[in-house]
Amino acid sequence: MQVEIKIEVSCTEPRVIIETAAMTEEIHTLLRKLSDDMPQLISGSRDDKIEVLDPADLIRIYTGAGKVFAVTDSGEYTLRLRLYELEERLDSRRFVRISHSEIINLKKVSHFDLSFTGTICVKLSDGSTAYVSRRYVSKIKKILGI
Repeated sequence: MQVEIKIEVSCTEPRVIIETAAMTEEIHTLLRKLSDDMPQLISGSRDDKIEVLDPADLIRIYTGAGKVFAVTDSGEYTLRLRLYELEERLDSRRFVRISHSEIINLKKVSHFDLSFTGTICVKLSDGSTAYVSRRYVSKIKKILGI
């Protein structure tokens, strides 16, 4: 994608024009981000209290026993949103889905272990381990540039 910015002194309000041959998923994602109708904050419950979670504090989000959980340095929270809704809300440059049931924060990854054949082991900043499912291995390799 090419990006061009023109500084026009007489311009009173920013205007975005997208030139494309067809509507692609990339264009839809861009439109969602530009419309900014999705709040970036996420609420999670723990000990009968609801807390507002900053996405930058999230380490991983996963499903288990029919619920969605978010892990931060301060603990684990239950979320009311579905995983696909969180994937739409969160910054795709920072958060990536690694399996049908898990999203990780790339800024909270300690390292990737590629020694396992056919899969990738992810060590996170809190010491936990997650595994990239075969379906998402090529996506992760593309992100890592390998």
